[in-house]
Amino acid sequence: MRKTIVSATVALVAAVSFAAPSYACYDSYGYEQPQCFIKKVKSYDYYGDVVIRKIKICN
Repeated sequence: MRKTIVSATVALVAAVSFAAPSYACYDSYGYEQPQCFIKKVKSYDYYGDVVIRKIKICN
């Protein structure tokens, strides 16, 4: 009886450990939205005034 319970537990753990990584790499086949963020770039013009530009960067 004890060997049956131990072998069933080992089989269940093995099945779950192989099934979990397959869900971790879910790919939506190009339907996902690009992840964008706004980057602020500070520079100076000819007269020394600060010019701040906002650039949108998407992956």
